Amino acid sequence: MIHLGMLLLGLGLSWLWRASVRIDAQGTWSQRWQWAWIHFVLPPSFLVTTALALAWMGPWGQMAGRGGWFCYGCALVLLVLVAGVALHWVWEYERSCRRTRLQALTELDLQGSEGSTASRAYVLDLEAPFAAQVGVWHSRLVVSRGLLQHLDREHLQAVLAHEEAHRYYRDTLWMFGLGWLRRLTCWLPNTEALWQELLTLRELRADRWAAQRVDPLVLGEALLQVVGYGVVEPSTAAWVGFALEMQPDLGQRLQERINVLLQETPEEPLPSFPMQGWAWLGLALLPLLAVPFHA
Repeated sequence: MIHLGMLLLGLGLSWLWRASVRIDAQGTWSQRWQWAWIHFVLPPSFLVTTALALAWMGPWGQMAGRGGWFCYGCALVLLVLVAGVALHWVWEYERSCRRTRLQALTELDLQGSEGSTASRAYVLDLEAPFAAQVGVWHSRLVVSRGLLQHLDREHLQAVLAHEEAHRYYRDTLWMFGLGWLRRLTCWLPNTEALWQELLTLRELRADRWAAQRVDPLVLGEALLQVVGYGVVEPSTAAWVGFALEMQPDLGQRLQERINVLLQETPEEPLPSFPMQGWAWLGLALLPLLAVPFHA
């Protein structure tokens, strides 16, 4: 019966944890970053480690009780589902990368006031302004024909600086993993709200990094031009782009980004994930502590 209790506890705690989440954009960047990560990752991680522990212990033993086979079967089904979603996610990524490599590779030579900067980018035959990093570890820059046509040199340089920030922080790697977790746990409460909060914080970080290298006002103008033309929503989480995500409260999120860019002196450091955040995520490993006591 202990196995059944572990299964119910894993489901219950994961659901209740997420159901109690309230999105609050009033805290500092570091607080919001840590808060969103913990609430997004911890509940599903706790559920997955519970399934791992039950599968490891098997349907036998004094702890299993009469529901041993039932709990064992539920754990295996969940682990198969986790693996299936992961494989499908990798397949979508590979398809996206193959589609990108079919596009023309162009050298973007931007002559600025401080010299010449060059970037190699794949150019999509798309009318809407579009710029993104695609990939996981080694990301590639992708831009649309519309972006090159509608933005002048100065604003295009600001957009590329934003994209360079995504490459610097390896946002494609993190968002690829979190996107898989989002699809796996879409049935949990507040999954989408936390996902949008993480996207916003990701964009704010890239904006702040880019604003240290280009004029923040120019970057804000480029953001308004791209969003004003129309929002393009990529079909896979392999894309991490400039103002591309379709958010329910897009106007509010856009206003927040503009306000941050207009701040003359940054009041906070760029968001990071401190050690106490990893300590919170360590709670997800608690179900594995039951394995040594299984008999």
